[in-house]
Amino acid sequence: MTRNLYLGADMEPLARAARTGDRSALVDAASVVWATVVKTDFPARAEALAREIEEAQPLLVGLQEVSLFRTGPVGSSSGTPPNADDVKYDYLKILSQQLQERGLPYKPVAVNENFGVEFPGVTAEGLRDIRLTDRDVILALTDPGTTVLKLSNVRTANFSRNVSLLIGQTGLSVSLTRGWCSVDVTAGDRRLRFINTHLDPYDNEIQGLQSEELLNGPAKTDLPVILLGDFNTRADGTGTPTYGKLISAGFKDAWSVTHPNEPGYTFGHLPNLSNTTTDGYLAERIDLVLFRGALSALDSGVVGEELSARTPSGLWPSDHAGVVATLGRQ
Repeated sequence: MTRNLYLGADMEPLARAARTGDRSALVDAASVVWATVVKTDFPARAEALAREIEEAQPLLVGLQEVSLFRTGPVGSSSGTPPNADDVKYDYLKILSQQLQERGLPYKPVAVNENFGVEFPGVTAEGLRDIRLTDRDVILALTDPGTTVLKLSNVRTANFSRNVSLLIGQTGLSVSLTRGWCSVDVTAGDRRLRFINTHLDPYDNEIQGLQSEELLNGPAKTDLPVILLGDFNTRADGTGTPTYGKLISAGFKDAWSVTHPNEPGYTFGHLPNLSNTTTDGYLAERIDLVLFRGALSALDSGVVGEELSARTPSGLWPSDHAGVVATLGRQ
């Protein structure tokens, strides 16, 4: 399964305010972002996400945008290392608790820390520094009674090329670092490499360079490879060239193999997750399960796109839908 959990708000207004260097605009934007994060209620969404995992029963899950939000006294600027340490939302901990309550023995086996940003904004406690840390995570089903997977060679890394967010005319910038995590998996007498990633959505050239780092890094192996995540490249070829580059490198797309000529859209819910239909919203397929080597796609499906997937208050579990694929021997 690949599942983008959603940061909880659209960060672009915050980025625009940061680029102006106007402190009041930055505080206003950060305050709106924080209010949206609170409103999109990850604890409730985590319950819906755990229900998806319970129903699909994947052996391995690649998660993106596994946010960690912390706050602290105002006193650090964007040019200094973030220092807010009062945890408000730890998406990994919250989701793990929901899985545990369902008796589902999923454990994080790889956690990759990506970018971190900290800006002043108004919270329920007044003006505070609000700190976001972005992470990618691999979960594995660890119950020896239900799986025979053996895991080894856990690796995490950040890409060397990333987008930088300029802070006004200060000469300072924040790197919006992204990366990947991987684990080698043994099932019986078969081994493969499982890679989870989240590519840059803002700069096509940098996104392409990040895909090359994947191909020349963790995916450069004689093992069969499952490469999944939020690639921010449309699988219909109308977006960036990254999807075509990965397919040209020998990867197959589990959805395309099992559902030829079906859209399988996975992205586009409103930032506040309040839309009451997917029509006109889910309109891009950017969440992918790719595979290469001695593997074949037996089945795949989109999860979290039905109205019944929403929380009791009507929130979608994420601004993305997820993808579950069953891969087997070739």
